[in-house]
Amino acid sequence: MSGAGALPLTLLAEQFAKLPGIGMKTAQRLAYHIMSMSDSEAEAFAKAILHAHRTVHGCAVCQNFTDMTVCPICSDETRDHSIICVVESPKDVAAFERTREYKGVYHVLHGLISPIDGITPDKLKISELVKRLSDDGVSEVIMATNPTPEGEATAIYISRLLKPLGVKVTRLAFGLPIGANLEYADEITLFKALENRNEI
Repeated sequence: MSGAGALPLTLLAEQFAKLPGIGMKTAQRLAYHIMSMSDSEAEAFAKAILHAHRTVHGCAVCQNFTDMTVCPICSDETRDHSIICVVESPKDVAAFERTREYKGVYHVLHGLISPIDGITPDKLKISELVKRLSDDGVSEVIMATNPTPEGEATAIYISRLLKPLGVKVTRLAFGLPIGANLEYADEITLFKALENRNEI
């Protein structure tokens, strides 16, 4: 960003640019938008960030974000606590909840195994998952990590860890999305679609 004496504006844009999916042009637009706010609006925005950062933490049971000791999903007695859906991040929980179809509970890993990035199993919430299996009478664990090399490696690692405990471990089916054209599907997607085919 150019402009004499606008260093604070440049620094603000640089902070926005650190967010995932935000390029420098978008960061600059956001910084300019902040400057168009009134003092009270800017202060409320800053307070909301600080308040969320200071009060939101991991649920004592599933590790999903909450501002309570136990999140509303884990404390809901109408949910099926014998089925745990294991996901990478809190935003994945939100995606499943939008379907309104899943009635079990969750476990959030807060990342995926990636030795290249220095993310080893001990840096994820895997030990907390294992502890839940001894406490909750869990019958099934659904591995719902993304179909990436890191997601697959994490799913395999956890399944090998859990199977000796006598718990059924399943994996989400992956394949062609609704409305997809076979002509444009990549080889891995087609292979997964064949592998996960169902009888009709």
